[in-house]
Amino acid sequence: MYVMTVDQRHSRRDVDRVDGLIADLAQHPLVRRFERTAGDEIQGVADDPSVVVDIALELVRDGHWSVGIGIGPVDEPLPETTRAGRGPAFEAARTAVTRAKNTPAGIAVDGVDEQAAADAEAIMTLLAMLVARRSREGHAAVAQVRQGLSQSEAADKLGISKQAVSQRLSAAGWQAEGPARALAARLLGEADEE
Repeated sequence: MYVMTVDQRHSRRDVDRVDGLIADLAQHPLVRRFERTAGDEIQGVADDPSVVVDIALELVRDGHWSVGIGIGPVDEPLPETTRAGRGPAFEAARTAVTRAKNTPAGIAVDGVDEQAAADAEAIMTLLAMLVARRSREGHAAVAQVRQGLSQSEAADKLGISKQAVSQRLSAAGWQAEGPARALAARLLGEADEE
């Protein structure tokens, strides 16, 4: 199981972004939806590592969050509310979000299998750094092709040439992102195997 604990960065100098984020994350299929656990922190529970990768990278792109991913068992039955959950994955998420606040990418992974969690964190960090460094134009091009549009269709939608879309995707590292996302999901999955 995957517990994600997410903490707003610089919350004392910024508006409270938690309610908006909870609404944005409601689209993802989760075992337990994200909810505010304390102050500017939220927590959610997932059972699909691909969903964890998607959410983590959305949060990195947003730029306002430290992301902790905890991997391992949870006490069953899982309570209806996330904040009432207990177990090693919850503890690992707490450790991870604390560490994430001091990492370059703002993301950390912790789990029962420390080596597997470290491997997952390594690829998540690389992906996060790739996503965080993209230009606004690069994000726009990537968003179109992630929705399944061809480069020609993305060009039409963005009002630019197909060559411009290709250049933006190249500069954004799009060709590496797909395989890296798959690797991240696989490594998170391996870290959850007991």
